[in-house]
Amino acid sequence: MQKKYIGVFNVDHIDRNYKIIQQSMINQMERSFQIGKKLIDTELDAGLLNFIVKPVVKAFYSYWTDTDARQGTLEQIRVTLDCGKELIMNGNLKSKDAFEKAVEKYFPIYLKNDQTYRQCRKNHSNFKKLVEITKDCFITQVEETLAFFQVDKTDIETYDDLCREVFKSKEDAFQSLMRQLDYNEAGIIIVEKDPNILKIATGKNIIVKTLRKGFEITKKELIEGLENAYN
Repeated sequence: MQKKYIGVFNVDHIDRNYKIIQQSMINQMERSFQIGKKLIDTELDAGLLNFIVKPVVKAFYSYWTDTDARQGTLEQIRVTLDCGKELIMNGNLKSKDAFEKAVEKYFPIYLKNDQTYRQCRKNHSNFKKLVEITKDCFITQVEETLAFFQVDKTDIETYDDLCREVFKSKEDAFQSLMRQLDYNEAGIIIVEKDPNILKIATGKNIIVKTLRKGFEITKKELIEGLENAYN
């Protein structure tokens, strides 16, 4: 079977890399939801909320992760990867103008599916800042997706394989990871400063505590995963 190329890149390898990144992001999503559910249970068991409020908060979080958050995150993953793939397939790796146009095309879809947009009050004074952080995070994700798509070696099987090709040193990979985590933490800090930005009526403080603790656990696991990938 004849190989198809876009410029110097093998299309089969682009598709392979797409699937590897997609599965890695889905796995991370599922792990984050799993951590969140356990933390919610722990917070509710340790707290002083009454017997009426506890099941309301638990039901909200369970429904949110099983439907809204999952569907939204899956769509965000697709949008991020499609944005990067469109750029590389059109040969626009070095065009700043093409990159900016792609971001303006795809970001509204990404934002619509982001929990910042869905679960926060749009009339809150800090909502605009959250949107700016979300956009910066999206741009960073697309930039890194482009780098992953350009890995054209034949012996790539895992996400760790891709990382080692894109980031030649553990230090480079660590800096990239921390850049993403810093955006996530910046959003959490805004919510921590004023939980009233959240639309939910009950259990705001529990949700905020869960966001913070979940972030710290996820951060620790991702750093450990990076260490293992380069050892």
